[in-house]
Amino acid sequence: MRRVWSSIIGGLAVLGILVGINLAADALLPGVQLDLSEGKIYTLSAGTRQLLSGLKEPVTLRLFYSRDMGARVPSYGAYAERVRQMLREYAQLAGGKLRLEFYNPEPFSDLEDRALASGLQGVPLDQSGEQVYFGLVGTNLLDDTRSIGFFQPDRERFLEYDLSRVIYELSNPTRPVIGVMSSLPLMGDPRAMMMRGAAASKPWVVAQLMRQSFAVRTLPLDAWSIPADVKVLLVAHAQNLSEPALYAIDQFVMRGGRLMVMVDPYSEAQAATPGPNGMPRVDLASDLHRLFDAWGIAYDPNQVVGDLDGAWQVRAGPEDRVSVVNYVPWFNIRDGINRTDPATGDLDQITVADAGFIAKKPGATIEFTPILQSGAQSGLIPAETIRTSPNPSELLANFKPEGGPRVIAARVRGVLKSAFTAPPAAPKEKPAPADLPSFRASSETAANLVVVADSDILANRFWVRVESAFGEEQATPFASNGPFVANLLGSLAGGDMLLGLRGRGVVSRPFTVVDAMQRDAEARFRRTEQTLQKHLQETQKKLVELRQGNAVGGGAGGSAMLTPEQQQAIEAADREVLQTRKQLRAVQLDLKHDIDRLDLELRLFDIVAVPAVLTVIAIGLGLARRRRRTQARA
Repeated sequence: MRRVWSSIIGGLAVLGILVGINLAADALLPGVQLDLSEGKIYTLSAGTRQLLSGLKEPVTLRLFYSRDMGARVPSYGAYAERVRQMLREYAQLAGGKLRLEFYNPEPFSDLEDRALASGLQGVPLDQSGEQVYFGLVGTNLLDDTRSIGFFQPDRERFLEYDLSRVIYELSNPTRPVIGVMSSLPLMGDPRAMMMRGAAASKPWVVAQLMRQSFAVRTLPLDAWSIPADVKVLLVAHAQNLSEPALYAIDQFVMRGGRLMVMVDPYSEAQAATPGPNGMPRVDLASDLHRLFDAWGIAYDPNQVVGDLDGAWQVRAGPEDRVSVVNYVPWFNIRDGINRTDPATGDLDQITVADAGFIAKKPGATIEFTPILQSGAQSGLIPAETIRTSPNPSELLANFKPEGGPRVIAARVRGVLKSAFTAPPAAPKEKPAPADLPSFRASSETAANLVVVADSDILANRFWVRVESAFGEEQATPFASNGPFVANLLGSLAGGDMLLGLRGRGVVSRPFTVVDAMQRDAEARFRRTEQTLQKHLQETQKKLVELRQGNAVGGGAGGSAMLTPEQQQAIEAADREVLQTRKQLRAVQLDLKHDIDRLDLELRLFDIVAVPAVLTVIAIGLGLARRRRRTQARA
């Protein structure tokens, strides 16, 4: 008996020690944690840690969260708690440079007015019109503001990216400079004012979207170097670039600049605009093969990707019997969008036209991550066919979907070698500038690029409808091409700290066992229900026949009476209906019983089994230690 009491006291002592260790660790080691979740959803990335440790000026984040929403919708309460935990971890890593404020905006209060003034989105909780809030506002010392209007649960996997982006933009308030080299009239074409009207001379909608977030600067196609203040360079269908221009792009990447390049085997936007002499253009392709070959990127400007999945329907030729036909070179991409990339995870649809495809060259050491792919029903069409006879019916008849999905856009990352061995020879008409930066044979760190094998993504006709209303033009998008370009440029402008962030897992995990049990029981319930419905229909038909058939005294002045046999048949049918309904209730009770039993088993495991195992281990360690002491004394 004495040994039993000693073991119990030892177990309690061990339990007290464990509790003391937990309390001490919580007080002394608040930033230390062990993340055992799938996907490491509670572990901040290295880019976020670098961003927070490098903050120079204080940043204030204000979280507006209506507690009533969490009380009525528990999933929002759990999500809000995760946001608060992540913000507190951010503050610990920022070393006092990140200030947190939490608010509960009550209806018709000053806090609600403050939330609305900050641009947060109010959501009606019920039909009474009461608004609830779940958003964040960030400010810096210059009173610059960045906000997240509402934390959408569908974007939970990008929570770290969204929070880090707000902090990054507040700690770098100057708008990044985007340099643009293009043969397309992205910023408007003054010549079009005389030839095709004022609408054709205006900047494209995607250019207007870029100017909302960036300082956009047009660069000449024969530039020797890219200005040092350019954060990201967009090379969009830049044709027939000179050696100095290729060298400028190459060295920009070697010096650590971010590049987004868009090439095209056939530019529909350029085909629709006349050349400088007013005649139709002949050269409609673009290629950067010299740079691509050196960087490990494969691209064939002579092949166009067609896709039956999402193909546009266009008007058929006058000789065709059908009025519309699938034009496979133009197609919408939905399933082929990379959902784990923060720049594309929320996009619904991207439209491409006469797109090419890219791939990683064999033996290349780069990281090649697709962000846009064609569907399984895709194939290749010679670009020459599009140039000479793009008959929709003939293209569809000759199209062979084979080869599976093809990459149309991808992120490329890695240490790259220069496509040059030295600066090229200077042409007489434009000598090299005296302050030309020194040549670099390779990138010192991993370069970051986005390569897109289609430039028609930029054209208005493939993603937005521009209409004039009361003297003002209004753009109504039907695809996400503009946000696709703007988001990718934004992610590149954020540097490695934001580029390293990808879609993470979500906290809420599905109960797969319970769901499987419920699906199985639901299937059984539906089968029984269908049997019941069929039986009821047959019984009702039989009852109608009985009532309309053999009625006693059914003349004009008689009363309709059921015979005893008919009455017995009706009562038998009623008993069968009641019995079948009883079986249905039994199936539902079995379903509830199975789920309740599993819930009880999980609770017992969490509440009883785990502490019991720990207690047994503690008692075993105590007994083993006592035995060693006894043996040592002996």
